[in-house]
Amino acid sequence: MPKSDSEWRAILSPEQFRVLREKGTEPPGTGEYNKHNQKGVYHCAGCNSPLYVSDTKFDSGCGWPAFFDAIPGAIVRHEDNTFGMKRIEICCANCGGHLGHVFQGEGFKTPTDERHCVNSVSLKFHDK
Repeated sequence: MPKSDSEWRAILSPEQFRVLREKGTEPPGTGEYNKHNQKGVYHCAGCNSPLYVSDTKFDSGCGWPAFFDAIPGAIVRHEDNTFGMKRIEICCANCGGHLGHVFQGEGFKTPTDERHCVNSVSLKFHDK
């Protein structure tokens, strides 16, 4: 059963709520996981579902954690036309929390040619 806003506010920090539930964005270069390089799994900060493995993380220089692929079935994609741009929003498949956006065809030397640009505040890291 989906949580109400008051239930989410009780378990998330104000910044996590703003990003995960209200589709906000943290300022570039400020996130805890932007330059994070430990081996492990990144989980949703809202529901703790596993989303990304560290082997898919790369340094894109964009100011947010970047991954070239998610754990199969972990995320859902939605077209996002806010701010006059056509983007692909990514959300946790389990709780619907906003994670960030996917950008394609930027020429990074990754297996998918995708950059999942994810807000650090949307994530929790667990060592392997």
